[in-house]
Amino acid sequence: MTLHMKKVEETLSFVGSTRQGLSADEASARMARDGRNLLERAPPKTTLQRLGEQLANPMVLVLVGAAILSGIFGEWIDALIIFGVVGLNTLLGVVQEGRSERSIEALARLTADTCRVLRDGAVREVPAEELVVGDLVELDPGEYVAADMRLIEAASLKIEEAALTGESAPVEKQTAALDDASLPLGDRTNLAFMGSTVTYGRGVGVVVATGMRTEMGRIATALNEPVQETTPLQAKIAQLSKLLSLLVLGICAALIVVGLVRGDEGSFFELFMMAVSLAVAAIPEGLPAVITVVLALGVTRMAKRKALIRKLHAVETLGCTQVICSDKTGTLTQNRMTVQALFIEGKEYAVDQLPATEAAARAGQVFLLCNDAKGALDDDTSGPTGDPTEVALLTFAARRQTTKAAQEALTPRVGEAPFDSERKRMSTLHALPSGYAIYAKGAPDELLRCCTHYLAEGEVRPLDAEGRAQIEAANKRFADRAMRVLGAAYRECAERPAEQRPEAFEHSMIFAGMVAMIDPPRPEAKLAIAECRAAGIRPVMITGDHRDTAVAIASQLGIMDAESKSMTGSEIERLSQEELTRIVDRCAVYARVAPEHKVRIVKAWQANGKVVAMTGDGVNDAPALKAADIGVGMGITGTDVSKSVSEMVLADDNFATIVSAVREGRKVYANLKKVVQFLLSTNASEVLALFVATLFGIKLLYPIHILWVNLVSDTFPALGLGVEPAEKGIMRERPRASTEGFFAGGMVVDILYQGLALAGLTLLAYRMGAAHSPKVGTTMAFVVLSSAQLFHAFNLRARRHSILRRGGRPNLLLLGASAVSLALTVAIVSIEGLNTLFRVEALSLREWGVALALSAAIIPIVELVKAMQRSVAALRREEARGAPPDEEE
Repeated sequence: MTLHMKKVEETLSFVGSTRQGLSADEASARMARDGRNLLERAPPKTTLQRLGEQLANPMVLVLVGAAILSGIFGEWIDALIIFGVVGLNTLLGVVQEGRSERSIEALARLTADTCRVLRDGAVREVPAEELVVGDLVELDPGEYVAADMRLIEAASLKIEEAALTGESAPVEKQTAALDDASLPLGDRTNLAFMGSTVTYGRGVGVVVATGMRTEMGRIATALNEPVQETTPLQAKIAQLSKLLSLLVLGICAALIVVGLVRGDEGSFFELFMMAVSLAVAAIPEGLPAVITVVLALGVTRMAKRKALIRKLHAVETLGCTQVICSDKTGTLTQNRMTVQALFIEGKEYAVDQLPATEAAARAGQVFLLCNDAKGALDDDTSGPTGDPTEVALLTFAARRQTTKAAQEALTPRVGEAPFDSERKRMSTLHALPSGYAIYAKGAPDELLRCCTHYLAEGEVRPLDAEGRAQIEAANKRFADRAMRVLGAAYRECAERPAEQRPEAFEHSMIFAGMVAMIDPPRPEAKLAIAECRAAGIRPVMITGDHRDTAVAIASQLGIMDAESKSMTGSEIERLSQEELTRIVDRCAVYARVAPEHKVRIVKAWQANGKVVAMTGDGVNDAPALKAADIGVGMGITGTDVSKSVSEMVLADDNFATIVSAVREGRKVYANLKKVVQFLLSTNASEVLALFVATLFGIKLLYPIHILWVNLVSDTFPALGLGVEPAEKGIMRERPRASTEGFFAGGMVVDILYQGLALAGLTLLAYRMGAAHSPKVGTTMAFVVLSSAQLFHAFNLRARRHSILRRGGRPNLLLLGASAVSLALTVAIVSIEGLNTLFRVEALSLREWGVALALSAAIIPIVELVKAMQRSVAALRREEARGAPPDEEE
């Protein structure tokens, strides 16, 4: 849209309107043609659709098939248990993955309910949704802009556009045509956009776009586009599901074929039930539930640290985040203009070092009284209200003076010349006990035009070339640091000016000083960014603010260094996506960007294989939040739109909270690897033991035994492993690549040898028990398989180091879960009725002793292998680096 390049009359002609507005008939015809001024929304997924997605999981389908066939053959207990597991996991999945699509509804709430429109030559109040292109709309302070408009009148008009453009201060609007077609939205000062807010002055605009054709509508369109939301963990678990499903089907088919070829006397039904036992053994039924619970516990811990997770798998995604693309305003900065420095009597001072001089008092008085902000610093929790710049000046001045109300009581305002974008200053007239005072503030270069004297060394001096040069040099130094600078001037007179015009007020004034202000960085953000860098995470700033301001803040925070570059939205516009992908890692700051630029930047990083987190609080951030691997919204300053499309919301708007969340995400991922290794190694032991026993014609275990082991002896200890404390130095490691295999680092070898060891101990237990009777052998095998897995859980508290050197506080949940699981196993074997249901019989004390000794043997076996692995790893490091082995190894 290039309407910002057209003159007012050209725009009116282009949209088919006049300064008298449209007729009611013409407005009705246009609404019938273009539709209502509303934002559309994509239909959300239904509960049935989410349910179908959960049931489409290959592991779930295999289990459902096994349950149906078990029921057909009369094994109702097995069938009911399997269906119970499937139902629980599916319900958890639907509840956790289901999310309401409130994004567009939140966008719609940003528009006005009604607005004043000029129709048939008269002003009428009409619903905002009935606005059409060509309508003339009046704009007053406090009102939402209901559609995109070309301004045709602007009297000291300022509009807050931070939610759309990222601009931290209200934008001064005007009506003249602009001559650059590539201007970003924040610089199109003759346009007003849907969803922005009028903060000062008044204006009239002609509607040039409504509904989905507005800039807000373009964002809504992007939010409606479907995005693939598969996280690294989801992808790896999906791959594991397919692999296990194929493995299960292959083992079952092989078992039936071997049995038929051998000509076993048993029926086909017996062979089938053994195949079902193997299927149940191979599939870790508790894995989805355990992963859900471990992630949920991570969510709870993060919530205590003010990071609210809206989607469980976002916890894991945080752990592999490699790039954080952060919005500036309100995220890295405080979203509050603040006076940082002053120039008084030829010297520059920090805000907390201002001298107690007449000049400083004069400047403070000007900024306090030549000010339209309302309220006091301590009147309520909100403090002063009004234009952010004036609030900053009032806050600064009021801390050194009495309250504004008290000063105005002594020197009441009796006249004013309001701020004008052409004069770039405002002035107020105040009554003194004897005479009058005129106070003025504005851009220093413009204010100097009105001054003939200045304060220096405690006296009023004529404003000569040297004094003017000194003030202009200070102004430039502040501007070079991306600060906004305002000057203060005053004049006292015996008589009240005859006319209340700027020309009557603003002459023969005395320049009192200048203040420099900026939206300052959050104090904790610099430390958080330093920790990000130590963790191998690249912080990047993406903002709609000006380049100089963005670079200044980024340099203060440590985001930008000597080798980093900055880029603007206009420069991005000239690049193809392939070109942007090639250079994206060279830039630390992107300024004056539009919403579509943010999405392009995120996708460019992703094209380089990076896992990207995007933080933001405005409507303009929403498309990029949705496109990123994890969107991080701001809970306090964030709009409903940005929060509703984010996977995580920061309740305290604190960038440092992201670092805590990343640390938690890394810990959760490390624990999930331990959980998966534990479950797969124990399930491998069940498959191997059953397969070997079946080949030798041994009835080792029944399906109900396998289900019990998987749901109790596996699941409870797995939950304990899921809450292990973080390993030391977890935030000094480089983030893992999203392409890194879940089983990297020798995990497959660990699963196989541990599964073989557990299977061997189980078969040995059967052999020793079968010497008494086959049923005792089955009971011994069941006890050892159940108990050995409990001992094995403690092996995995440390994947490589000895558990004797694990250190740290004890894992009480793992201890408790193991104790409960062992007690339940003892109850099943020892209590009459229960042992009949589970097809086992009571054991003697000697048999219990043998079974527990065999179960505990898994610890020294794994400890021996770990010691060998550490020795091999140390030798490899010594060969690669020429350094001695690590002492701990």
